Amino acid sequence: MLFDDTYLTIEKPAEAIFRDRGSKFLAFAYPINRESDIKPILAQLKTEHPKANHHCWAMRLGIDRSVFRINDDGEPSGTAGRPILNTLLSRNLTNILVVVVRYFGGTLLGVPGLINAYKTATEEALNSAKTIEKTLNDIYTIRFEYPQMNDVMKVIKDDELEVIEQHLDNTCFVRVGIRKMQVNRSVEKLEKIGGISLKPEL
Repeated sequence: MLFDDTYLTIEKPAEAIFRDRGSKFLAFAYPINRESDIKPILAQLKTEHPKANHHCWAMRLGIDRSVFRINDDGEPSGTAGRPILNTLLSRNLTNILVVVVRYFGGTLLGVPGLINAYKTATEEALNSAKTIEKTLNDIYTIRFEYPQMNDVMKVIKDDELEVIEQHLDNTCFVRVGIRKMQVNRSVEKLEKIGGISLKPEL
């Protein structure tokens, strides 16, 4: 198989706490689908933990290893965001954001101590999360008239397309997720129905 269209992520948000010499590291893991999901999550955590010293994080999107961001939020470079990211990479998780909120306990942990703390906190949060396999999907919007509904729904059911949103009235539209490796086949079937409009979302 030339193209793998499955990936591992977590089912729902999870959290854990790691303590070292008085410092508290609260790790929060979130499944995300796009980069714009990050900002509101960070804002929410900063509201909930206004007295924390650092909100360090790493995220990864997509199935190649090139889409990621890390933020040390004032910790020494390479001691926070990078160990969080490395943990995600070692577990092969993607479409995920992990934020570790640190309350400083008065004792400096040093570089190895920090790396260990951020890594361990991340691992603990991921251990409490359920890992699931998902497929990479292309999103299409199908618009059609009511009489074509049975034909359209048959393709959706036969090809096991994911229905994201639907509005079925005189004029109908359905947003579906189609697995990347079967896009051509499903699109061809839908186009054969005739009189429907099919648009990919970019």
